[in-house]
Amino acid sequence: MQRQVRVRRVYHDRSPDDGLRVLVDRVWPRGLAKAVVDLDEWVKDIAPSAPLRRWYGHRPERFTEFRRRYLIELRDARPAASLDRLRRLARTGPVTLLTATRDVEHSQAAVLSGLLGDARTAHEPQPEPAGTTRDAPPASAGRAQHTDSRKARG
Repeated sequence: MQRQVRVRRVYHDRSPDDGLRVLVDRVWPRGLAKAVVDLDEWVKDIAPSAPLRRWYGHRPERFTEFRRRYLIELRDARPAASLDRLRRLARTGPVTLLTATRDVEHSQAAVLSGLLGDARTAHEPQPEPAGTTRDAPPASAGRAQHTDSRKARG
């Protein structure tokens, strides 16, 4: 079953077919006042950890490995619960995942869109393609603990 899940930059105005608009970045987008952003929720705890985000640095050549590592992080209890909640929301209607990232095709929002866009419930990492190299952040690097999903509008 295909679901309607889109990925857009948070800086773009609402489109009539956006449905529920959810910001999936850990950090609030630069240059935007919270009062003027048209979104329904901000789910910080589903974003990649700070060490993973810093390692990736939005370098497209690292995206395959970033995706693999991010899928592993999504197994942790808090991100997994948020992912399950987003899956439930996606079953009820269109969902637009918002990110401040310029290259939305190589972002965590794109990874999440792939997970939410189909009926699967498992979020297993994909095997690495042959010849993929790893430039790893320290395996013991801790996750930032931003845990709440707050409604942006009151």
